[in-house]
Amino acid sequence: VLHSLHYLHVAVSEPSPGIPEFMSIGYLDGIPFERYDSERGRAEPLTQWIKDGVEPGYWDRKTQISERIQHMDAWNLETLRERYNQSWGLHTRLRVSGCDLLSDGSVHGFYRNGYDGRDFISFDLESRRFVAANSAAEITRRRWEHENEVERWTNYLEHECPKWLHKHVRYGQKELDHKEPPDVHVSGKEEHGVLILSCHAYGFYPRTITVNWMKGDEIRDQETEWGGVVPNSDGTFHTWARIEARPEEREQYRCQVEHPGMSEPGIFAWELTSGGNLTVAVTVSIVAAIIILIVLIELVVWRRQYG
Repeated sequence: VLHSLHYLHVAVSEPSPGIPEFMSIGYLDGIPFERYDSERGRAEPLTQWIKDGVEPGYWDRKTQISERIQHMDAWNLETLRERYNQSWGLHTRLRVSGCDLLSDGSVHGFYRNGYDGRDFISFDLESRRFVAANSAAEITRRRWEHENEVERWTNYLEHECPKWLHKHVRYGQKELDHKEPPDVHVSGKEEHGVLILSCHAYGFYPRTITVNWMKGDEIRDQETEWGGVVPNSDGTFHTWARIEARPEEREQYRCQVEHPGMSEPGIFAWELTSGGNLTVAVTVSIVAAIIILIVLIELVVWRRQYG
């Protein structure tokens, strides 16, 4: 993927302090660049390049779009609660959509819709059809196909989204072209006769990175646990990979890191002289923290389903 433009919309039936009734966030290449929430009532920039680059009227238009989605999602939440015959309480609706520009010049678009942490309905662009996850979603599928939602989403994913993707890439071209190599730290600790080795990569950009544990010259994919690539507040990213090993085999293990900001792959080992466990404080973006608080269950379920 060369560039990506994704949008996340979250609606909750019972808002609380710090969790608005509705929130929308736009991501360019994984970086949050704009947001709207029902408490502030206006679309706002999250990066300097989008603030400086857009044309007059951009934020008014984005606010109007977000307000329409907010009202629609509130109605959809009530409809789904009744359809599932649920009582009042906390319910969530999550929608992700967007498009990816691939290295061959083609564009891949997607749309997925979830309710209370489970898949509800999605749109398959290749077959031009909605895919219902259950009988309740089947009602929505039939209604949307009758209302020509297929044509609307096809046009958005094939034409509108790529157009906005290219436009936003131009807005942030200077920022997107720069590369920051990762700061890599390896640590280890022994628990119950097992050595747990951790490899952390901090402060890198762009988000594309490969972190592997090797034993000798062999990559140990099956034994490695990976963390997600998470944005920092400064627009960079961090991630980690962990593996369990026998303490007596410690010197055989190396962490291999590949990133566009590095001239060649880096090989890193745990050095006991470094003082054992190394603690590094990383400030995670406020936006990412809010997302985790609101949609932790939804993201876990969808990650399992979509890899």
